[in-house]
Amino acid sequence: MATKYDVFEIVYRNRALLKPIEVVKKLNKDEREYPVIHRHLRELVNEKLLIKKKKGFQAYISKKSELLYNLIFYCIKNGINYNLILDKNFAQFISLSLQKEEINSKNIRLNPRTIKKYVDILDRYGMILIISEKPLRAKIFHNILLNNLLIYFGYKHSVITESSKTYIPEIKKELKIYRKLKKKDESKYQKIGDEFEISFIYHSLSLEGNPITLPDTIKILKDKLIPANLNTGDVDEIRNYQEAMLQMLKDTNERKPLSLQLVLDYHKTAMRHRSYLAGSIRTIPVHIKGNPDFKTTSPGKIMEELEKLFDKYNEFIKRKNVPFEELLRFAVYFHNEFQHIHPFEDGNSRITRLITFHLLQSLDIPILDIPFGLLDEYLNCTKGSKNREDIKLYQNLQKIILFNLKKINKRFNS
Repeated sequence: MATKYDVFEIVYRNRALLKPIEVVKKLNKDEREYPVIHRHLRELVNEKLLIKKKKGFQAYISKKSELLYNLIFYCIKNGINYNLILDKNFAQFISLSLQKEEINSKNIRLNPRTIKKYVDILDRYGMILIISEKPLRAKIFHNILLNNLLIYFGYKHSVITESSKTYIPEIKKELKIYRKLKKKDESKYQKIGDEFEISFIYHSLSLEGNPITLPDTIKILKDKLIPANLNTGDVDEIRNYQEAMLQMLKDTNERKPLSLQLVLDYHKTAMRHRSYLAGSIRTIPVHIKGNPDFKTTSPGKIMEELEKLFDKYNEFIKRKNVPFEELLRFAVYFHNEFQHIHPFEDGNSRITRLITFHLLQSLDIPILDIPFGLLDEYLNCTKGSKNREDIKLYQNLQKIILFNLKKINKRFNS
C-alpha cells in the first residue's frame, strides 16, 4: 500500500499538477487505493508539503519540502527504504543515540522490541556497528543521511564524532573466529565475498561521483542488465572497477605481493573507459576537486616517492609476527602515502582503496566493503581533509574492519 512519502515523492518529482487518479496510476496502484492516496494528498497539503489547486495537487516549494525530497532521493540512490527511516520516533532515537559514544540497553530507555526494530533498520543499511547483541552494545555512525533526518524532524542535536575509542580487542576476538571458520569452509568465504562485491563497487565509485544508483548497479553487475538512459561511460566505469577488484582478490588468494607494475595493471583495468590515461603515471600537476589544501606530489618526484613507498612495503611484508596494531598503522600509512603521492591523472582514490584492501587481505584481515554509514567519515579523513589524518583514519579503519568481521562471521554461521 502506498505511503504518504510515496505520494509526496511522485508529486514533487513530477512538478506539474496531478489529479489524485493520476497519482494512483503513476504509483502503479490499483484504483481501490484511491481513497488512501487521496487522504495522503490532503495530509501533505496540511503539512505544507503540497498545495491543492482546481486541477490537482503539486509540490509546495520550500526548504522543508526540498529537504524531504532530497532525503527520499538519497535513500533511493543508496537502496534504502525511506519509509523505514522517515519516522519522528526513529529520528528521536537517532538524536539520543548520537549523543553517546556507544548505545546499550541502559543508556537508551526504550522498549527492548522498539530498540531492536530500530537497530535492525540501521544494521540492514550499514549505519551501525553492533559490537554485542546480548547485552546490546553498539555504535551508530553519524552521516549526512541521519544528520538531515534529524534536521527534517526538528531535532537539535549534538554528535560525538571525535573519539579515541579502540576496537582492537574486539577485532582480535573476531579475527580468531573468522580464521577458524574460513579454514573450515574456504568455499563459503568465497560466496560471502561475492555478496559484498557489488556493495563495495557502488560505495567506492559513489565517492568518486559516479551517479548510478545502488539498485541500478545491482542490475548491471548481478542481473547483467543495463537500465535505460544510463551514461555508457558511467556503466563502463562500474564494470571496469569490478574487473580490477576481482583481479585484486585473485592476486591476494594466490599470495601475490603488491608491486608498482601490479598497481599500474589495476589502474589500467579500472580506468579502461579513459584509455588515454589508464595505467600511466601522470606528467601534469593535479588537485583534489573542492579541496585545495590537499597536497599532492609534483610530477617529477612521483617515481622517487613510489619507489620509497614500495621499498617500505616490501620490508614490512617480510616481517613475521607483527602486532596487529602495527599492521593497522602501516595500512593507514600506506593508504595515505599513496593517496598523497596521487600518481595518476584520475582514479587515484579508488586504486588506493583497492591496494589497501590487497595489503590487509594478504595479511588475512578481510575488508570486503566500506559500510554506507562510514563513507562520510572515511572521506572526511582522507581526500576530504585539509591535513593528513593518519590518526583519524586509524580509528575509522578499526570500525570498518570490525564491521566486516562481524558481518562475515554472521554469514558463516547463518
